[in-house]
Amino acid sequence: MRSEAMDRLDVLAGTWRVTMRNAWFLEPAGREVPGTARGEWLEDGFLVLRWSLDEDVAPATRHNVLVLGRDDARDAYTALYHDERGVGRVFAMTFDGASWTLLREDPDMDQRFTGEVTDVRITGRWEASVDQGATWRTDLELELVRA
Repeated sequence: MRSEAMDRLDVLAGTWRVTMRNAWFLEPAGREVPGTARGEWLEDGFLVLRWSLDEDVAPATRHNVLVLGRDDARDAYTALYHDERGVGRVFAMTFDGASWTLLREDPDMDQRFTGEVTDVRITGRWEASVDQGATWRTDLELELVRA
């Protein structure tokens, strides 16, 4: 049985068309990269989000996975990240059905995602900080539209 807190994530399930834009590392400036994403339930305890971009976006990755879960005792979501480079990261997560955040605080680099979610669209921004969150730079913006 899926908990009420996990049930909130059901809006992320399904198939999405992805657009990545305004990535500081891509040329030319303003380049948009299309892709696809899919959110699927693993049993009732985890939501697995996989996305792939249709073009090479080095030094970023084309294929990524997030596994979203919840620790009921701590009343907190957690997101596990993995990409094609073999990079794995853990993010603290909040989700209230409309606002979605992911946060990773790490000595090498802090990262955060902030997004707004509706039934048909997710708009968000990935940011990074190399000074423990004193300043943030935008890495990229994402838009997912339900397919």
